[in-house]
Amino acid sequence: MKFMKLGSKPDAFQAEGNSVRYVSSELATDVIIKVGDVKFHLHKFPLLSKSNKLQKLVSKANEETLDEIQLVDFPGGPKAFEICAKFCYGITVTLNPYNVVAARCAAEYLEMTEDIDRGNLILKIEIFLNSSVLRNWKDSIIVLQTTKSLLPWSENLKIIGRCIDSIASKTSVDPSIITWSYTYNRKLATSDKIIQRFSEKTESVPKDWWIEDICELDIDLYKRVMVAIKSKGRMDGAIIGEALKTYAIRWLPDSVDALVSEVHILRNKSLVEAIICLLPSNKGISCSCSFLLKLLKVAILLGADDSSREDLMRSISLKLDEASVSDLLIPARPPQTTIYDIELVQCLVDLFVAKEKSNRDLKIIDKNGKNDCDFVLGHGSWLKVGKIIDGYLAEIAHDPNLSVSSFIKLSQSIPELARPIHDGLYGAIDIYLKEHKSLTKSERKNLCGLMDVKKLTTDASMHAAQNEQLPLRVVVQVLFFEQVRAAAGMHALNNGHDVMDSPRNTEENWGKTAPGNHKSLRKQMDELKIKEKELLKNGKLAKRGSKNRGSGAQLLPSRSRRIFYKLWNVGKGLGHRENKSSGTSASSQSPTSMIQGETKSSGSSSRHRRHSIS
Repeated sequence: MKFMKLGSKPDAFQAEGNSVRYVSSELATDVIIKVGDVKFHLHKFPLLSKSNKLQKLVSKANEETLDEIQLVDFPGGPKAFEICAKFCYGITVTLNPYNVVAARCAAEYLEMTEDIDRGNLILKIEIFLNSSVLRNWKDSIIVLQTTKSLLPWSENLKIIGRCIDSIASKTSVDPSIITWSYTYNRKLATSDKIIQRFSEKTESVPKDWWIEDICELDIDLYKRVMVAIKSKGRMDGAIIGEALKTYAIRWLPDSVDALVSEVHILRNKSLVEAIICLLPSNKGISCSCSFLLKLLKVAILLGADDSSREDLMRSISLKLDEASVSDLLIPARPPQTTIYDIELVQCLVDLFVAKEKSNRDLKIIDKNGKNDCDFVLGHGSWLKVGKIIDGYLAEIAHDPNLSVSSFIKLSQSIPELARPIHDGLYGAIDIYLKEHKSLTKSERKNLCGLMDVKKLTTDASMHAAQNEQLPLRVVVQVLFFEQVRAAAGMHALNNGHDVMDSPRNTEENWGKTAPGNHKSLRKQMDELKIKEKELLKNGKLAKRGSKNRGSGAQLLPSRSRRIFYKLWNVGKGLGHRENKSSGTSASSQSPTSMIQGETKSSGSSSRHRRHSIS
């Protein structure tokens, strides 16, 4: 810390209680000056020789025969005046970063300029500020902190501006040529100032070395410093984001009660709005989406202004693919009746979709799956958001006040091909159906219409085939599609193709065998195949012959089993028609005989899978 001594005489100021200060001298004092609650009994000559203001006031007091002179709204109070008075007497005073601003403002008030006396106090303080204090990182921050209590003097004298410019300039210095020690949390070096040098260092200085140091500033000053740093144009946006995050963590309380308490709510609101205002307007900001969403929760709780919340939501939408489901669970505010703020998440998704389409000039993907491969390979962020939204739907599906229309709207807000797999969506629909027993038939139909059964995995297909909550039509789609696929698979096997290793070939056969508008699920038939293979290995299938011809279907619930047999009869008709044209009879076989044939064809190379029913 820098300091400067002025004067050489010993201190002759003495006190009587807390309200009287006087100079111990052989000469009687001839003027009383009142500053605040303290009266100073002093001599006119040393004061008037340095202060133009006191010259005017003493002259006026003599004319009006006043006993004392009162200095109204004196900057820095009695302590600052005492520094100026001692300087006038030539008494030794020590200036340092903690009192230099008060002394400078007091000297300005008293008009202690060069016009009155050469080498006056204003000049000496300015030399100390410019040559020492503002060149030092630590002292610049201390001085800036002291300026708030001295407004508007510190602002008018441009002390605040000079401190901010000094701090901003130092943050832009190349870290490879500096060392530092003034950090509140790290304290890694021994020097108390920034030293620019080209010598080798034992410790490397990170680019964000300054972040924790300026966290002690009040929010108004912090905001001005950050604006100055950004205006320099030399600070990476990632470091700016990290600085804002560090400041928020430093000052925002952890508990909701402390956050919204009457004592601190205005300060916290101002802090949040300032941080939002300072966020870099690009996707490369280092603040994680999780932090931004937490900041949004705080902004909502504190009632931050609409423009700040909208700005924050735009920043979040740029990084929505990095969000987590738990971070999106933002409590709803009146007049909403849902547990969580569904409308807010809907807005975030809409902003994300609009921004992504605008940035990448993405054309709307039609339902026929055009450009499917390009979409999946080139738009990973879409797929991530699709997974996040499915998880979010599963969470909010428990809400008894969540309407079907809101559920459907949010589900449809992302492009269809952002969901190559519909397991997550199916899980959310299943939860919603269980939690909302009073849905009408039409509502159930619309809800399940969101799901494409052909995009379910094996496990999800098995679960759906046994799900009593699903409409009958959906179960029909699952079982019918799997039955036809099995027939198509046998057709491919008889032609020397391994269906299990060629999903595309299976889809082609499905297109030839069944109408294109049917949905698909694989799990049920795969499970049947596994069970039949196990029976065949144990020698049980051959012994039972045709008696247990439909044993695989016994795995299904009664309703699904009845549907399965009906569909199998339809499958026979399709198989016979194919048999006439292709010369094969695989599709006209029963489920058991077909699986036997598959077993014989594949032999020991058949793949064994593990399945679970959730």
